[in-house]
Amino acid sequence: MKNDKPRVAIQGIRASFHEEAAFRFFGEDIQTIECGSFKQTFEALQNNQADYVVMAIENSIAGSILPNYSLLLNYNFPVVGEVYLPIQLHLMALPGVAFEDIKYVTSHPIAIRQCVDFFDEYPHLQIVESSDTAACAKRIHDEQLTDTVAIANTLAAKLYGLDVLERRIESNKKNFTRFLILTHHENADKGPANKASLCFQVSNQVGSLAKVLNIFANQQVNMSKIQSMPVLGKRNEYNFYVDVEFEETKHYDSAIKQVLKYTHNFNILGEYMRHEDEASEKPLNIAPEKPVRKYITIKKLTDSNI
Repeated sequence: MKNDKPRVAIQGIRASFHEEAAFRFFGEDIQTIECGSFKQTFEALQNNQADYVVMAIENSIAGSILPNYSLLLNYNFPVVGEVYLPIQLHLMALPGVAFEDIKYVTSHPIAIRQCVDFFDEYPHLQIVESSDTAACAKRIHDEQLTDTVAIANTLAAKLYGLDVLERRIESNKKNFTRFLILTHHENADKGPANKASLCFQVSNQVGSLAKVLNIFANQQVNMSKIQSMPVLGKRNEYNFYVDVEFEETKHYDSAIKQVLKYTHNFNILGEYMRHEDEASEKPLNIAPEKPVRKYITIKKLTDSNI
């Protein structure tokens, strides 16, 4: 019998922030495909072991995840959506463990760095870095560690049966990660769009990039993101990854037609609906409150097929 649940590949294990992002986009009725790396998520999609990939692309504190831009171009899977996930970090332990009994704190190094203000107050705690926030919570559960706490999300606390000892220990309370949703070409049905992810190169001449950016501005197309990456093996050549937003499709189409005259190796990585700020950005209701101590196909374009 065919499985009607979307198979969604994520980097990490269940209850990671990637799975939380997948829940926000697809709902919780999905089949999560756990992968050890971002490249493995794309391999799962390529080998038809998954229907979608959810991949982090940038964080409001840590910045862009540069290797993932290369994956977008190398695998050529279309971007069909995006999710902005608030990153809320909690301290969790086995039920019954008191804060005073804790000796070790384990989590992903980025999560640890985002909680430095909290740990400055408790210098006796030893920090142990790991590869995945959810994996740290799972290890505490599996090994029944009574002297160790994990930094993870409430999804991990619920799945692995841990109590939250301290909520919201991140230093910056306005920390978001942006995730992209990718799929097979045959799944990327043409639909309404008001955002696009593009990639192109320009000549190494004065004003080359400015000409492109001015075209977007003149056509009332807002550039919300630009990221440059060196072209492997070529001096002074760069791929520019650009996200643009638009209200009128005709303005976007006109801008693309004009931009082609000043770029080469132009790719549309995806055309999709941008994420809108909404009440759903509140944390998912996936752990009980407890008292605490304190879609479009990638295509290379030329003037002839516009």
